[in-house]
Amino acid sequence: MTQATDAGGVFPMAPQSVPVFVAALAEPLLAVLCLLLSSLWLGQPLDRSVMLLAVFTMTLMFPGTNRFYERPSNSAVDIVAAWATVVAILFLCGYASDSLRFFRRDLMAFWVVTTPVAQMVFVLAGRWWMRHHAAQPENRRPALVIGGGALGAKVAEAIQARTPYGHDLVGFVEDRSPDRCDERIRARLLGGLSELPALIRQHHVKDAYITFALSSQPRIRTLISVLQDAAVSIYLVPDVFGVNVIQGRMRNMDGVPVVSLLESPFVGLNGLVKRLSDIVLASLILLLITPVLLAVAIGVKLSSPGPIIFQQRRNGLDGEEIVVYKFRSMRTMDNGAVVKQATRGDPRVTPFGAFIRRTSLDELPQFVNVLQGRMSIVGPRPHAVAHNEQYRPVIRSYMVRHKVKPGITGWAQVNGCRGETDVVEKMAARVHYDLEYLRNWSLGLDLRIIARTVRQMFFDRSVY
Repeated sequence: MTQATDAGGVFPMAPQSVPVFVAALAEPLLAVLCLLLSSLWLGQPLDRSVMLLAVFTMTLMFPGTNRFYERPSNSAVDIVAAWATVVAILFLCGYASDSLRFFRRDLMAFWVVTTPVAQMVFVLAGRWWMRHHAAQPENRRPALVIGGGALGAKVAEAIQARTPYGHDLVGFVEDRSPDRCDERIRARLLGGLSELPALIRQHHVKDAYITFALSSQPRIRTLISVLQDAAVSIYLVPDVFGVNVIQGRMRNMDGVPVVSLLESPFVGLNGLVKRLSDIVLASLILLLITPVLLAVAIGVKLSSPGPIIFQQRRNGLDGEEIVVYKFRSMRTMDNGAVVKQATRGDPRVTPFGAFIRRTSLDELPQFVNVLQGRMSIVGPRPHAVAHNEQYRPVIRSYMVRHKVKPGITGWAQVNGCRGETDVVEKMAARVHYDLEYLRNWSLGLDLRIIARTVRQMFFDRSVY
């Protein structure tokens, strides 16, 4: 099921079978083509080793990802991140099997650089062609939304986001009076259900989206019969508007269609990629920051009496309790049933502690937690157990953020949700971004968050 995602949930969109099929083949084929052309260009014989590498690369990369609808900057980061993962796997396999000696270094370097460039050029060309193709009047897909509730308004927003790619929102059909409909769609109500066949003919509608509640099954069956007679494509949008859909997708369980509403993004291969990236990055970072760790440890010891490392109980994956390490920044170490958050000018915070909190240096020991497998580099920030018990009854879907390991930094933090959460609305904003991260996770998104975190360490003054 092809889906369009926004902050509020997941909504089916009309299938884009051609772009999906092309992308599935194009990414691996481009990598193989770049390998073969690089070999010819640099005089490497197309022998058995090159052919085996081509087959192995094709196997690792198939199917490719459809990036035609992404922003070019996001596509570039995702392409580089995905390709870096493939290269790392190939290198490890080559090193373990002692087969790296069969390939020239200049050939491998040229191939590694040209492949993501070729893939990005292909994505940009594909975006241009799709927009050019969609601009032709005969290729437009006028769409009608049936239902005047909040879900219908969300589906309309998803359709309008695809306008450059050929989707046109005609309007809404609903039997209820305008004052009983969502205020976002009242101006575009075209008529009632009895007028549906005439509206389809009048506006040359090709796609119809049914957004009624599943409890309205008799009405839905009648609608489907009418729409089938009009020869339009029909899409039933599940009424999950009130549910925070995480990694929503269709599955087939022995012939039974199953809709996934809430699932960790880190299952199967994604989980392996996430863990490997955590181990590699955490190891490199710890090696690079060893002098910083020593300097901060000395500063903490000299600033006030007490231990250098503060160990706090927090909730981790699946809500299980874990111990998180931090450089101590306060004169007290609250870790009981009630934990008071730090406030501006908090007398408990030492002068040196204020500095390491503002620059996030107090979080550096958590890279050890990452290597232990308790945390991830990027993910929802872990809150004290006492704070979880405080907020879970008042913020909807609060504990969903514990479907993944907590992170040293996260999507909420780089979007300004740092520092004290003195009102419930601030914590709700954090949860909103955390759930958005779970819906849209990719290795490229993790790398963007890490880059923005480094920048914030020097320029963000919201933490105290």
